[in-house]
Amino acid sequence: MLIDDYLPHADFAERHALRVNAPPERAYAAVRQLDMSGSPLVRTLFALRSLPGLFTRKPGRGERALGVTTESLLRNGFVLLGERPPHEVVLGLVGRFWTPTGGIVRIDPAEFTAFDRPGMAVAAWNFTVLPTDEGSLVATETRVRCTDDAARRSFARYWRVVRPFSGLIRMEALRAVRRTAESSSGD
Repeated sequence: MLIDDYLPHADFAERHALRVNAPPERAYAAVRQLDMSGSPLVRTLFALRSLPGLFTRKPGRGERALGVTTESLLRNGFVLLGERPPHEVVLGLVGRFWTPTGGIVRIDPAEFTAFDRPGMAVAAWNFTVLPTDEGSLVATETRVRCTDDAARRSFARYWRVVRPFSGLIRMEALRAVRRTAESSSGD
């Protein structure tokens, strides 16, 4: 898997999968045009996550768009690390996710694998599409590597609280992929 090239060892990981009644090419296209903006749950969770930042932003700074589409995720700090159509796409994010604003650090994808600035976490999020007899199996995995022990302890406390909600977002992402792939005509 491509994710192994970018984040082979993780301190924290979570995986989810869902069957999709569509061929892999259509399921992969749905992954690449991921749009969770129709999910009240995801909009609410992203809005709650952004609340602390309202009090720490400098005046005049525009609000960040809710990260509920692939494009808005990329605008808000994620980087496209790699893809192998129609099988896998990998996004990356670096930050101090346990802080009120997330402490996102914009990096070039070439910096991702070797990133080791102290006090940070490096996250990779992939989607894989595998053919099945009935269509496709679409899976998503999130891996997080912390750059030092202090970051690992901070992330562990954060993850205990956030992990169930993170899982809900990933399952909503998979359901959005399924809806898009199964409703498209394949044209």
